[in-house]
Amino acid sequence: MNEIDNILDHVKKLHFVGIGGSGMCPMAEILYHNGYLLTGSDVNESDTLDRIRNYGIPVFMGHRAENIGNAEAVVYTAACKQDNPELVAAREKGIPTLERSVMLGLLTKKFRCPVAVSGTHGKTTTTGMITQILIDAGMDPSAIIGGKLPLIGGNGRVGKSDTIVCEACEYVDTFLQLHPAVSVILNIDADHLDYFKTVDNIIHSFHQFATQTSALIIVNGDDERAMKSVEGITNAKIVTFGFSDKNDYYPAEMNEEDTACEDFTLMHCGEKLGRVSLIVPGEHNMLNAVAAAAAAHSIGAAPAPICSSLSKFSGVHRRFEILGSFDGVTVADDFAHHPTELTAVLSSAVKMGYREVWAVFQPHTYSRTYTLLDEFAKALSIPHHVVMTEILAVREVNSFQIHTSDLAAKIPGSRWFGSFEDIADYVMEHAKPGDLILTLGGGDIYKCANLMVNRYQAKK
Repeated sequence: MNEIDNILDHVKKLHFVGIGGSGMCPMAEILYHNGYLLTGSDVNESDTLDRIRNYGIPVFMGHRAENIGNAEAVVYTAACKQDNPELVAAREKGIPTLERSVMLGLLTKKFRCPVAVSGTHGKTTTTGMITQILIDAGMDPSAIIGGKLPLIGGNGRVGKSDTIVCEACEYVDTFLQLHPAVSVILNIDADHLDYFKTVDNIIHSFHQFATQTSALIIVNGDDERAMKSVEGITNAKIVTFGFSDKNDYYPAEMNEEDTACEDFTLMHCGEKLGRVSLIVPGEHNMLNAVAAAAAAHSIGAAPAPICSSLSKFSGVHRRFEILGSFDGVTVADDFAHHPTELTAVLSSAVKMGYREVWAVFQPHTYSRTYTLLDEFAKALSIPHHVVMTEILAVREVNSFQIHTSDLAAKIPGSRWFGSFEDIADYVMEHAKPGDLILTLGGGDIYKCANLMVNRYQAKK
């Protein structure tokens, strides 16, 4: 055991660098309610900073060495550069510094029942579903969610029970900081190959995550890679979910109509638990719902609140989030940035009864676009129209010599533009009443959606 492992037992004063971040704010709230004295800094005003300030936690705008004050430990986001003046000052003073995922691991150890949701796709939605079920079932969980959950008006919650629900992200193996009692493995797909290099390496990391789970692993029994990741696991009970009735939890008696939203009977080992009528679209969300039900049921939630809660679940921020309808045109936004996610979302969108679907896509990282170029082209052939931005570099340089034009060449009729303003001009000029404009991507494409919403509102 190193000195960091039990640091929360020995310190009380914590400083958060980037305290307004979606992964930082809910951790800060939970620590504050557990008696820790917090300060924080950030460079952007946000709703999350307002939440933090409402607790009386001092927040400094901008990063300066003096901001750390008399902190006994400093927590920082993964986006924080090592030459950040607050990190430099902490190191010079010999103050321990902890990256966000390390603090998440330490914080969840304070709970008797940490529930961690992993998988290449669907983590945020499923974490939101589990949280909502447990709240509706009166189980009072704490939660750290990657998107805003309407029920709680944010992406974090401080509960009074011994249960905490959080996401477990596989990128750069951050989920290996966690030691959950219950883990969920939704799926394993080829992603983050800039880090993992091969799918086998991804499976190996998920296997390690499974070995760090103490009580229960809820795994997609229909996903070959996910099942491979739990081979040989003896440290926790394995429970499966999926579409097949060979799984422990599965849907049955699905509605026959070809609609975007799914009605089904939730089954557990041949027994009917109840009827679920989802209002979030897509077969992928039905699978997320079954996984969430399996997790909640396994830790004590009753069938009735599980089914009623899932039927009320309206989604989380940036997951097919309807931003409004203007002149008969609906504008929505979604986080999908991998071909599997795009296929799921766009397949649902074209079933929703819109006249035509306009997909506005921002490719995310050169390596992902280069490696999965044909898969992206296939997914983006589903909607009626495709408009794209240039590739968002994120953390990479373009050593692949890949450009959006290479993707556009594989999608007949697609267009791409260099700015959100040009995209808004083109799409708004051509979209007609009854159409859906859906922005898609893991970067800042939501700004393009907001730009179009603002322009539509200004026309009224």
